Amino acid sequence: MTFPFARRIRHAPASFLSELFRVSSDPAIISFAGGLPSSALIDTDGLSAAAREVFATDPRTALQYSTTDGYRPLREYIAARYRTRLGVPATADEIQITNGSQQCLDLFAKIFLDPGDRVGMERPGYLGAIEAFSLYEPEFTAVPFDREGPDPVAFGEMMREKPVKFFYGIPNSQNPSGCTYSQERRKEIAEMLSGTSTVFYEDDAFGELFFDHKPRLPVKRFLPDSTVIAGSFSKITAPGMRIGWLYAPQEILSAFNTAKQAADLHSNFLCQQILHRYLTSCDLDTHIQKVVSVYGRQCRLMCDLFDDLMPSLSHTNPEGGMFLTATLPPGLQAMDVFSEGIRQKVAVLPGMPFFVDGGGTDTIRLNFSNADEGKITEGMHRLAGVIAALSRK
Repeated sequence: MTFPFARRIRHAPASFLSELFRVSSDPAIISFAGGLPSSALIDTDGLSAAAREVFATDPRTALQYSTTDGYRPLREYIAARYRTRLGVPATADEIQITNGSQQCLDLFAKIFLDPGDRVGMERPGYLGAIEAFSLYEPEFTAVPFDREGPDPVAFGEMMREKPVKFFYGIPNSQNPSGCTYSQERRKEIAEMLSGTSTVFYEDDAFGELFFDHKPRLPVKRFLPDSTVIAGSFSKITAPGMRIGWLYAPQEILSAFNTAKQAADLHSNFLCQQILHRYLTSCDLDTHIQKVVSVYGRQCRLMCDLFDDLMPSLSHTNPEGGMFLTATLPPGLQAMDVFSEGIRQKVAVLPGMPFFVDGGGTDTIRLNFSNADEGKITEGMHRLAGVIAALSRK
């Protein structure tokens, strides 16, 4: 039978994620291909204690339906952290709890995009955002991304051509490159957007994961009225809880809340209460410092092994986050590296899914957060063997 699927799903790009999950499920494969934080660093004891306290105090409320915007004490915690860490005057009324930051992408696109509307993105850009936005059939404009952020000349040209509904960017430890916008570039982008109707969508999944433990000022500091920030607890507490949020002006949140209510009524209320209990009874900053210290060592090790074992490959040098990107030498193709890597029991992510306009055939993305130092060392030796074998062909 041929099912009458909607045009949006027929035209959606094929997802590489299912292939990633398939290969990553093989325990013999050392995978740098996924985007997982370290399971070993999840504070299972602290979260277990928080769960017990929730069930010991008011379990029936925690297990009941709740409001769409989310558990208010958790929203107040998030807003207070914005005020103290970043000097941004957030309030709980500007925070909407979501099922991870990935749901923010879908619902934000749902309330903003009609088919043919224009969306700006970094080139390369986050594949999860590309997949989420594509279902709403926009026209993408990709702005080249350098180690300071989106190219300002290309950004200005994009803004002059025709209206852009929103620009999606990851200023902190960008996925896939791992690069971070400079403060000067943040200001420059904000100035170009000021006075326009274009919204800046600031995806800040990695803002707490800088190796020097110093926060960077968000674009919202320079463009407060037309910037939204998507955040997540997945990278700093536990991804399986699926708790993220959108920080946005009230007019946007009103439409966003309507779309979310239609989608799922509300996010997991039990997990919201457990998470809030955990955050208010444990030292989150100390936990994050531990996570960041481990990721920093693992990132430096991966970069050093690239330099020692594969000097023909150039790579980014992240200041934080979970990813870096490497550029292959002339003649090598990312899909060949992926396929040969699977045979050699090491997985990397080819760069093509990160490019909305074609490209990435000579780049690979690697995740350094989900493999310990021993696996990174072994996996990078395997990858060096792959590169050497392909270079001889």
